[in-house]
Amino acid sequence: MDIYRISTPAELMGGNPYVGRGIVIGKTPDASKAVAAYFIMGRSENSRNRIFTEENGAVFTKPFDESKVSDPSLIIYAAVREYENKLVVTNGDQTDTVVEGLRAGKHFNCSLRSREFEPDAPNLTPRISGMLTFENGDFTYEMSILKSADPEGSACNRYLFSYAAIPGLGHFLHTYVTDGSPIPTFQGEPERMAVPDDIDVFTEQLWSNLDEANKISLYVRYTDLATGETETRLINKNK
Repeated sequence: MDIYRISTPAELMGGNPYVGRGIVIGKTPDASKAVAAYFIMGRSENSRNRIFTEENGAVFTKPFDESKVSDPSLIIYAAVREYENKLVVTNGDQTDTVVEGLRAGKHFNCSLRSREFEPDAPNLTPRISGMLTFENGDFTYEMSILKSADPEGSACNRYLFSYAAIPGLGHFLHTYVTDGSPIPTFQGEPERMAVPDDIDVFTEQLWSNLDEANKISLYVRYTDLATGETETRLINKNK
């Protein structure tokens, strides 16, 4: 097995009915841009009733039809926020936990010590998080997954991954292996995913390989490491 192999989005997601929510962070092959992407999927009417909105550099999940919202607690949150030289992206309201921790002088991982997997038994959905730190014309990034230690949710296991930014390489962390009952939780290290120079190419690769019935929204952001300028793409299945 080649542990350094870099796979395409099609290889990692194509044909899989349910990888859940996913984060990709990496660097373009020409080394000029930082890449961050976040997507959501859903099986229930409540989960599918969502869109992404972008406001002042932050990304929020919001109801598409507010009259159909049955429980907003785990589906409505800020998914992406900026703080100083950092970009935080998560699959829940722990985005705010991380940013509040940064304001208090805490590290990314220390901030997440106060959180655990979601209380949605029997699935016990993992909380996945990522943070890019920009400095000296480059960046590093960290990713975290908090998941249940057993089917009963009696304890939380915490995993932190820290990465140097390598051209052409992204890391992909998602909540589930595939569909199931209960849904099987992601296992192992974040997967190595190829990221292209072109934001439109990457957006299409991600969106087209998410299961048509279950995909909901996708956000992709490229940050120029020389200028700090950002380019973004946002797709909502609900329009």
